Amino acid sequence: MKLDILIFAAHPDDAELGCSGTIAAHIAKGYKVGVVDLTAGELGTRGTPELRALEAKEASSILKLAVRECLHLADGFFEDDQQSLHAIIKAIRTYQPSIVIANAVYDRHPDHGRGSAIVSRASFLSGLSKIETDGLIAWRPQQIYHYIQDRYIKPDFVVDITSFWEVKIASIKAYKSQFFDPASKEPQTYISSGEFLKFVEARALEFGHSSGFTYGEGFTVEKIPGVNNLFDLK
Repeated sequence: MKLDILIFAAHPDDAELGCSGTIAAHIAKGYKVGVVDLTAGELGTRGTPELRALEAKEASSILKLAVRECLHLADGFFEDDQQSLHAIIKAIRTYQPSIVIANAVYDRHPDHGRGSAIVSRASFLSGLSKIETDGLIAWRPQQIYHYIQDRYIKPDFVVDITSFWEVKIASIKAYKSQFFDPASKEPQTYISSGEFLKFVEARALEFGHSSGFTYGEGFTVEKIPGVNNLFDLK
């Protein structure tokens, strides 16, 4: 299945937190979008990998993703090595996306920055025909963008997600094991407090305000995007 946009996420729920509004907005426009989780989030304090997989399936249904898969790299321990790169290259070549969107270039969780770097490297290597991946043809995406996560990074552009804010929140709340649940007996974590989703909304309001929207999601670029018409810029 060829995709227009392929999102990579170090953990299940990274894509929902970082860019699910953008995902929903582009799917509504008719684009095919998929998510590849690098790990199953097996080191997470709350829940289990099996439960996270079920939650990811629910979130995928809410977002209407064309496809979602997990590469099952080692949570917390995956490295920029040949084995990991080959797994990511195979995913890129399988789905042949025009755009790849990856984790934040740096963040509170070290897996995010590391995931960002390895996806960027794999996206380049995927275009080299002498790298063999079970007969899949070489493919290099046209653009690589990075969503912004916990740590503030000044965005290079902002996507208007105002019409898809409720979809974004619903996709995040699909991860019931991870976020605020007053009935939960699990240990409290950084993201399970009642304040965390307020932070998510505040960030979206901040990015939206900076570009004249109500809610926005910010992204950084590796290559400066070009336009043919100044009026394409908001």
